[in-house]
Amino acid sequence: MKTMKKRFIFIYTVYTLLFVPCSVHGIGERTLLFGGDSGWRIAEYRAGITEVTAVRPNPVLILSSTTGPAVAGYSAASGTTGNFAALTESALDMSLSFDEGNSAFFRDSAGNYWVSSPGVTASDRRQARAGTGAALFGNFNIQASSGSAPLIIEPRTGNALFAPGNRLRDFTIEFWLYPMNLENGEQILSWVSSRPVNGSYVVQRILCTASRNRLQWSFVNFFTSTGGSSHINIEFSGDAYVVPKRWSHHLIRFDATSGMIEYLVDGVSETIVYATPTGREGAEVFTPVIGNSGAFVIGERFMGLIDEFKIHSVCAARSSIQKYASSGGRVETAAIDLGEYNSGVVRVEVTGGRNGGNNEFRSNGRFRFIDDSEMQFFIRVSDNPYLLNESMWISFTPGADINDIQGRYVQLAVDFYPSADGETSPYLDEMRIIYLPGEPPLPPGNFTASAVDGGVMLSWKNSPDINTAGYLVYYSSVRGELFGEDATLGPSPIDAGKRNSLLIDGLKNGTLYYFRIAAYDHISGTSVRNIGEFSREVTARPLEGLTPAWEGR
Repeated sequence: MKTMKKRFIFIYTVYTLLFVPCSVHGIGERTLLFGGDSGWRIAEYRAGITEVTAVRPNPVLILSSTTGPAVAGYSAASGTTGNFAALTESALDMSLSFDEGNSAFFRDSAGNYWVSSPGVTASDRRQARAGTGAALFGNFNIQASSGSAPLIIEPRTGNALFAPGNRLRDFTIEFWLYPMNLENGEQILSWVSSRPVNGSYVVQRILCTASRNRLQWSFVNFFTSTGGSSHINIEFSGDAYVVPKRWSHHLIRFDATSGMIEYLVDGVSETIVYATPTGREGAEVFTPVIGNSGAFVIGERFMGLIDEFKIHSVCAARSSIQKYASSGGRVETAAIDLGEYNSGVVRVEVTGGRNGGNNEFRSNGRFRFIDDSEMQFFIRVSDNPYLLNESMWISFTPGADINDIQGRYVQLAVDFYPSADGETSPYLDEMRIIYLPGEPPLPPGNFTASAVDGGVMLSWKNSPDINTAGYLVYYSSVRGELFGEDATLGPSPIDAGKRNSLLIDGLKNGTLYYFRIAAYDHISGTSVRNIGEFSREVTARPLEGLTPAWEGR
């Protein structure tokens, strides 16, 4: 057992040196480091959290800006939806995140469209509005008017809203735009098809271009009467300026019940028109009928970035345009083994900051920043890694002393909350657990053995550890085994309680017996014994006629 104990200590020491940097902060204190150079493999559970390398020299944990159902930039903003629909997975017709890292792999995650991107560049996380990338158009060393390779999107299934022959009801088109210059005539997107009407073909077009620092929208022969023989053309632009070298969100939504077409920039309504012959609500509503060979062309004459291009089959409620979800995110570590039962956590030291226009870095204290972004920290412990879920989370302030947190296995959790405007996120750089290892009690001293007829009298002095709950006596007639069965008190080991002597009778005369003793305490909150190391070995041989040394005194 001692050999196994030494082997465990050796393995644990090697693990600590190789994988978890360890240092001494005080007498007996030890440190476990997570994050920093060690990385974040210990962060087992992550909800709305991602790992990035562009903030600090080492990877940090930060709120994820990747969009999707119920995530920032995609879910409906808080508040009533009125006549509009909340965005859901089932309502998603097209979704281009541009997070693939290579434009050759750009794809529609909804699976309804083919994507071709010759000459388009995939940007990295640092340039993207959300997720890990965006689509980069144009050569920044020349004027946008010289043209650039576009992104081409075509229906691949009849389920696509823009598949030939479909009559559309409600729909929403949205995207993020980052123009370099936004010169007049830059073409953000177009959709062109031809539709047969009365023996001839009518050209249909959706066009979005730049004009006087605004986006101009044009729908030509797109909205069709109920009989399909009449069309109306609709043009409009917003009032808000689209500022170069700044991200802006653009959303077009159509309500087939009223005929309303609304254009929103950064979540603010800019224009409302109606797809009716009168241009007002209350007349016949014209709805789109999709012609043949239609395709979206994005960024054909544009210089800048486009991200999170989406089409929905509903007239969407207010779209959340925050970079980070207001609900924030959470990370939880796996069970962290402190190596010994009854170990006590002294404090947890943390470094981190916030990622935004003015990055801020700090160590310890409350991680709440001027823009209301913040992190909250929690800890729970157990002497059984499988029972951690039964322990309560306890909040703590990084760097401050922690009391009454004792156990072998520790788990940490961090809640992340974005700024009030959803544009900045806190980040976690490094965590250090400072703890006192819960060493089991030392063996008692002056352990002696005196042979008697049919037994051995053992005696010892108390262990120096004040938490000692008792002593276990091990015996055997074979050296090194220590698991004999001859004694009247039962097989080895025998629990001597808190006594300082014990008569082991029922032994065989003439047989040499080997004895060791170990002190024990209890694992916190349980009756399970935490057994310390063995004392030195003592021997004695019971012989017929031997009497205890104290008899006759």
